[in-house]
Amino acid sequence: MTTNSEKPATRPFLKLTHAGAMIALQAAIAKAEELGVPQNITIVDDGGNMLAYIRMDGAKLLSAETSKSKAITAASHRQPTSRLDPSLEVKLAIAAGGRLTNLEGGLPIIIDGVCVGAVGVGSGTGAQDVEVARAALKGLGAEDQMP
Repeated sequence: MTTNSEKPATRPFLKLTHAGAMIALQAAIAKAEELGVPQNITIVDDGGNMLAYIRMDGAKLLSAETSKSKAITAASHRQPTSRLDPSLEVKLAIAAGGRLTNLEGGLPIIIDGVCVGAVGVGSGTGAQDVEVARAALKGLGAEDQMP
């Protein structure tokens, strides 16, 4: 058996699959329907690449972009978007071409201590967005960093 120390240019890691993204998406949709709040829901991998997205019937059009930004931010910072320092928002947005945000509703997907992606939700209140994002995590059996 080859160990990682024998291959210094590579490392083993977990990856979120498209099947996993769909499980998370379905769980989030179910929670949004239960709440009666149509949502934009984006699932990205650990590099912020989109794996799944839906704009539910009636979800706010401009929240499509915020759901994507929330997912990318949570994946890149490996923490909930609401934990980012609000004083850095303008600097972060400029530095990242407007793609980073500290709005509530972006959560990293952490499995076995490894960030494999993130979910971003937008169109409800901040609390509703977080509740739907948490349902996506629960659907995957991922760690929930929210209190």
